[in-house]
Amino acid sequence: MRIAIAGGTGTVGRHVREEAARRGHDVVVLTRGNGVDVLAGTGLESALAGVEVVIDVLNTTTLSTQKAVRFFSTTSRHLLAAGERAAVRHHVALSVVGIDGITTSYYAGKLAQERLVRTSPVPSTIARTAQFHEFAEQVAAQTSLGPVTLVPRTLTRPVAASEVAAHLLDVAGSAPAGRAPDLVGPRDTTLADMVRQLYAADGTTRRVLDLRLPGAYGAGLASGALRGGDGPRRTGHLTFEEWLDSDHRRR
Repeated sequence: MRIAIAGGTGTVGRHVREEAARRGHDVVVLTRGNGVDVLAGTGLESALAGVEVVIDVLNTTTLSTQKAVRFFSTTSRHLLAAGERAAVRHHVALSVVGIDGITTSYYAGKLAQERLVRTSPVPSTIARTAQFHEFAEQVAAQTSLGPVTLVPRTLTRPVAASEVAAHLLDVAGSAPAGRAPDLVGPRDTTLADMVRQLYAADGTTRRVLDLRLPGAYGAGLASGALRGGDGPRRTGHLTFEEWLDSDHRRR
């Protein structure tokens, strides 16, 4: 199967690329280095020629509602329009569990993306997953001030990016379903505890403070919604502790 991956060099995308190749798929990575700019909408016509499935794992780092909505809406419109012209058979979009009530900041962008995917004529599936184990390192790198790391209070059930990749490819190989079962990790935890475990494993002595963010976004993070609901779901196997000592983290 010929699969195009948008965001194929990112946290999840590199695992999707590797797993797709391992399964014997013909992989097209949509990157500027390959002459494709999804945000600008350039290079997509030729890149999607003969592509059967598009997997969209593009991401942006922002807490601005306006910027998040603009990014995910623009990239999705370009991918879906080009996919329709190329007769793509299945568009798979990665999203986040539990975000229906968090209509602000980054999650507003993901909800806007979901609406576009659902209403597009391109057959599609939205695959929601929990936050990734890798998120702890990313947050720690962004919120550390000297001897202290300030972590937004977040109740989560994290899953390894490698397991997300395998899930996305399982979805891609199935018929378009509108919405796939959610994928969550094997254990409930908090983002602050993940960072503490990360520091313990690395020998970092920085103090971790668990802080409730103000407003609707902070309330959503602290609500437990991001652990997933009671609907159909799959559960990953790799715990955060196991991931800390895994080849995936060391890579």
